[in-house]
Amino acid sequence: MEIAAETQKKTSVFARGWDCLKSTKGRVVKVAKNAKKQGQDDPRKIIHSLKVGLALTLVSLFYYFRPLYDSFGVSGMWAVLTVVVVFEFTVGATLSKSINRGFATMLAGALGVGAQQLASLFGEEGEPVVLGIVVFLLATASTFSRFFPRIKARYDYGVLIFILTFSLVAVSGYRVNQIMELAHQRLSTILVGGATCIIISIFLCPVWAGEDLHHMIVHNMEKLSSFFELTEEEDFSGFGGEYFMKPIDGESIMDSKDKSFLQGYRSALNSKSNEESLANFAAWEPCHGRFGFRHPWKQYLKIGALTRQCAYHIEAISSYLNSETQVSVEFRTRIQESCTTISSESGKALKALASAIKTMKDPSSADAHVENAKAAVKDLEIALNAGLLDETDLLDIIPDATVSSILIEIVKCVEKVSESVHELSGLAHFKGVEPTVTPEKSQLLHRGTIKPIPDRGEDATDVVITVEASSVSPENDKGKCKGKQGEIHVNMY
Repeated sequence: MEIAAETQKKTSVFARGWDCLKSTKGRVVKVAKNAKKQGQDDPRKIIHSLKVGLALTLVSLFYYFRPLYDSFGVSGMWAVLTVVVVFEFTVGATLSKSINRGFATMLAGALGVGAQQLASLFGEEGEPVVLGIVVFLLATASTFSRFFPRIKARYDYGVLIFILTFSLVAVSGYRVNQIMELAHQRLSTILVGGATCIIISIFLCPVWAGEDLHHMIVHNMEKLSSFFELTEEEDFSGFGGEYFMKPIDGESIMDSKDKSFLQGYRSALNSKSNEESLANFAAWEPCHGRFGFRHPWKQYLKIGALTRQCAYHIEAISSYLNSETQVSVEFRTRIQESCTTISSESGKALKALASAIKTMKDPSSADAHVENAKAAVKDLEIALNAGLLDETDLLDIIPDATVSSILIEIVKCVEKVSESVHELSGLAHFKGVEPTVTPEKSQLLHRGTIKPIPDRGEDATDVVITVEASSVSPENDKGKCKGKQGEIHVNMY
């Protein structure tokens, strides 16, 4: 019995160990799959990790090589710490933190040494008192400055480093005799660490915050346009086709279709913080690619805000897609054409504006769609007024009237987006669109001469107009093809 119990106990322990091993293997596989997915979604993350590893390896030479260690000592660790805290994913973020840390360290170090020298004039008893007062005043003033919006947005990290460095230098100077040497070593290693991060971030597979902001604005606008107007490969025309689609056996014809395009606008609803962060970091970046010095990044924030405003209107109108409220068929039929036109033209306008920003070309191609949408709004207002007068049961027309009202607001919002994109086009000096000649349509040129004929009488004048027609075709190498020539006699009295 004892042998059987012991055997059973060993078996249970082995089973638990085996189960634990299997669960651990499953977790490792899950983590590996998640890591693979992260790398596939954005390979730049893997490159960034390698860049950070390279920077840390380089600054570690302060400890590995004896000559460098003898020169900087344990202060070489500040270079490692600097790389860890300032190396960010984008170039702008890395520049922001590196410059803030460098200037804050220099300013705080100089003030700390000055405060220590000033306090030493008051003797051994007065020195700690003076140092305490100076640290209190500067720390209080610096902390209060962090509440200013502009400083909070761009220099918050620098102010934080200023408080830390000044306190360390001023306080440690009370016990350390060689304060100047200590400040020099720390400042040198911090500058070396920051410079290493900047060089690697800019010259080795750079990730620009400005480009990310540019692509984010374009992506959000494209998502909004797909809500209203789909590509030519699709069978239906976005919101207008879905909302006014006549039910068949109680189900919409689009129920079997992929409706993910109706949810794409959600990416624009929560993008404010990302846009502001990217715009802040983009302001620190040097000229790169299509983005010159002092590129109007703030205008992107204005366009993003208007895009979110339009997305909130879409959020409101999308709730009526699956509504089962009874509606007036006659009223819906009356407003269907205008609403569908507004939906389609708004989508085309947003798509054209997104394409203009993406290619950095003149956005004039969207003007026609905006005007068509505004014309459809006028027709819709006429239809609404007529429908309200003819309809007896107002409860049946409230859903469609609400949708119409929101569509009108969306057109106003799209018009504001168009104006902002035109402003961006002027500020960023977008390229003009070159006029093109359609090959299918040849241009017809008319040349004529008017020859007066000698007087045939006092009351009549006969004028001969000779007309020569010629056409210019892009497909014809010779250019002009002469046509028929004739005369027209006109009697003038």
